[in-house]
Amino acid sequence: MQKFKFTAFLILITFSINYSCTMNKKVDSYIINPKLSVIKEGWKGNPMIGKSFTNDSTIERYSFFQILKWKFSKNPQKQEKKNDTFRVETINTTDFVSSSKNMIVWLGHASFFIRINGVTILTDPCYGNMLFQKRLAKIPCKTDEIKGIDYVLISHNHRDHFDLNSLKDIYKSNPEAKALLPLKGGDVIKNITKNYEDAGWYQQFNTNSKIKIYFLPAKHWSRRGLFDFNKVLWGSFIIQSDSTTIYFAGDTSFGEHFEEISKLFPKIDYALIPVGAYKPPYIMKRAHISPNEAIDAAKILKPTHFIPMHYGTYDLSDEPIGEPIRTLKTIQEQGEYVGQIDFLKIGQELLIK
Repeated sequence: MQKFKFTAFLILITFSINYSCTMNKKVDSYIINPKLSVIKEGWKGNPMIGKSFTNDSTIERYSFFQILKWKFSKNPQKQEKKNDTFRVETINTTDFVSSSKNMIVWLGHASFFIRINGVTILTDPCYGNMLFQKRLAKIPCKTDEIKGIDYVLISHNHRDHFDLNSLKDIYKSNPEAKALLPLKGGDVIKNITKNYEDAGWYQQFNTNSKIKIYFLPAKHWSRRGLFDFNKVLWGSFIIQSDSTTIYFAGDTSFGEHFEEISKLFPKIDYALIPVGAYKPPYIMKRAHISPNEAIDAAKILKPTHFIPMHYGTYDLSDEPIGEPIRTLKTIQEQGEYVGQIDFLKIGQELLIK
């Protein structure tokens, strides 16, 4: 954890420096993929400051002193975190790959295997260890056993969501899969596949007639290296058949975009919402939602099924590894959320009705 904390410290310092160069500038342009349709009336494209994307009215800034505070302060839950024995359970299986049933299968973190109306989709593939980060939960099968993929959805370019090694493995077995990405995401994936399409917020991808896929807002940021801050957009997805609507939130902090999405898609059947990596809040609140905020988002979106994700797979922050799920279960037991919460095991099939 200390190695990761130091790496995050360096990245966030650079983020702070880069942001100081842009924070006082106004939005000077808007971009969009002109080949794709727009579903929000009056939307002129994603706002840009120079060559960097921005959250528009929700611009956030990390203070250099906040980053120093995180680096050098003691985690008040250090011992609790050390003693936490929670681990996400994995079902070893390839049944979901060979099945023809419509379903949602969690593969850990923000990665899902989704089959809807016979079309098979992967979200944010990241299946192994990362730099200074060991994966804490196994995947249900070998990556070369995941076959028959039609679309690969990538919400943003952070390495725990856009892992090139995982993508290379997936494309060895699925060379015809089409990647659907945020604007400028093609610059990252082009050496793996040429079959990709990028979109701005409120745009519809070109897909086969069995499903529709839309790219929608999230309140986040992007970076892979030292000098590419916000050069690639970030966002969320709606996946829709004639009878089912699935919302995949990607990575996001809490914001007004949940209301916007609810207005455009008032009937969401399944909402895949992140619940982990939220402490310390003075750092993480700008990028992630806590379990309580995830519940608030679910109350806005009103899905039939709320599926928690982005927890238990990598140790990315200061809260104990099992705290997100314990918090959600307490909220549920106290009757503060009356909707259905599906706590999936990795590899467990949730059949789409």
